[in-house]
Amino acid sequence: MSAETTEDHAADATGDVAIRLDGVRKQYPDGTVAVGDLTMDVRNGELVALVGPSGCGKSTILRMVNRLVEPSSGRILLHGTDVTHSDPVQLRRGIGYVIQAGGLLPHLDVRTNVGTVPKLLGWESRLWRRRADELLDLVGLPPGEYGSRYPHELSGGQQQRVGVARALAADPPVLLMDEPFGAVDPVVRERLQNEFLRIQSELRKTVLFVTHDLDEAVKMADRVAVLSAGGVLEQYADPSTLLSDPANEFVIRFIGSDRGLRRLAVTPIRPDDLDRPTVLAEGDGVGYAATALEVDGRSWGVVLDADEVHPLGWVSRGSVTQAMRVGARQGTVGEWLRPFASSIQQTETLRTGFSMLLAQDQRWLPVLDGDRYVGILTPDVVHTALRRGTPGHVEDDD
Repeated sequence: MSAETTEDHAADATGDVAIRLDGVRKQYPDGTVAVGDLTMDVRNGELVALVGPSGCGKSTILRMVNRLVEPSSGRILLHGTDVTHSDPVQLRRGIGYVIQAGGLLPHLDVRTNVGTVPKLLGWESRLWRRRADELLDLVGLPPGEYGSRYPHELSGGQQQRVGVARALAADPPVLLMDEPFGAVDPVVRERLQNEFLRIQSELRKTVLFVTHDLDEAVKMADRVAVLSAGGVLEQYADPSTLLSDPANEFVIRFIGSDRGLRRLAVTPIRPDDLDRPTVLAEGDGVGYAATALEVDGRSWGVVLDADEVHPLGWVSRGSVTQAMRVGARQGTVGEWLRPFASSIQQTETLRTGFSMLLAQDQRWLPVLDGDRYVGILTPDVVHTALRRGTPGHVEDDD
């Protein structure tokens, strides 16, 4: 038994598994196998993305979970209960389902669209209306402005937000999302992704998420399931492992040759990886600064405030040396420092940091923990951090 399988079974034993697919197969009468003997678990509060080429059974898997499609064999357990033993209508009312373009009812206003499932469950009017308004606020659509509008009066991105709100209306423990952001332009898609990640960080729903976009899967998911034709599970891993250690040739081909760039989006900035140039204080003399930089073999140093917490800028060895040559020996570092163009928080990823370096044509970027200086991000730091995550990498002896 693999380590991952052992972990999943341990999670199941503690009741941590929300969805279990156990040898699930879907074969049509003509012999076509859409999903073949699939076994995988989705843990409580986890967002799992299903990716793979067209026709690999991604959407079929979702539809089997809520019984829009019946499996040919195997079991699908929802919190330990076989879904085939449940009333399909009641089952679907307890599962949030989001599809492309939201799937809104065109003859109902936004508030009523969001409250559709609570109404079907018999909620009083004041309760489902209040719930709908709460969720419109949650997805960034103020109910006073959008509640009385109709779907045709909304943009594609707004319709998609309403679809997410409707899926959450009855507070379902599980959400099924079938390419929910695939029908909008790239700019709106990124906003919707970020908005949903914010909501997910608050609600921690169990989400099974279908996408054709590997970058979206890497950004959104806790784990990614890569499927090949016939619903064969090729790899099931967290995004970092998937990109750094693909399981086989199929996964390598599916991820593509630019997987190293994709890894930037899932690799955090680690303080231990950062460069740490000479640290100087604003009031240090230029003579001291020149000597300190020469001893450290550094061409520049970071200048911190009087409390040695917040970076004020940087100073080059050449500038303080020049200051001494022109007779400014009594001058201070503060007179020669240059401010950093920007900074980045250590909670960001290497992709964000590297993008900032490129966009601003900078060689270094201070990394902060709140207001406190942590270290310097450079292109060399990015390269070293990515190499460290590569299987079989051995640290160079310096």
